[in-house]
Amino acid sequence: MSASAIIFYILSALILGGGLLAVTSRKIFRSAIWLLFSLIGIAGLYFWFHVEFIAAVQIIVYVGGIVVLIIFSIFLTQQSGMEMPKPIRSRAIFAALAALSGFTLTRFITFHHTYKSANDSPMDSSVSNIGTQLLSTTEHGYVLPFEVVSILLLAAMVGCIVIAIKAKPETK
Repeated sequence: MSASAIIFYILSALILGGGLLAVTSRKIFRSAIWLLFSLIGIAGLYFWFHVEFIAAVQIIVYVGGIVVLIIFSIFLTQQSGMEMPKPIRSRAIFAALAALSGFTLTRFITFHHTYKSANDSPMDSSVSNIGTQLLSTTEHGYVLPFEVVSILLLAAMVGCIVIAIKAKPETK
């Protein structure tokens, strides 16, 4: 096994393990920390793919922005150290079915799509090319995913605010 494959498997284990622990941990602060590790692993994959700009954006926006905002919101709540309640069985079953169907769809798309070989043409990962493609509406443009990510970031901020402004529990 080559060193490249070992690095890939280590990063993959970090991403998958962090993501799994983020959604299964019953302490909300620990879930945020596991999410942090998963996002750092994704940035590591970007570095491994030699797209340093995207890796830096991953670290700045997601690790430095979203996760810090989530952790800040957790600390603003009054019950930040308490365990979250166990999920309702019907919701857990629905979540497992949704994850399984997402995995099945991803697997189907992955195996039924033809990919270009990396040797055909090298990828231009310059900042100017990335910026042009991000804001382009042509065939190779990414303006729609760029806007979707913007909405995702807005939803994350609204979610953090909702968590932060919950009313204090009544004391007896």
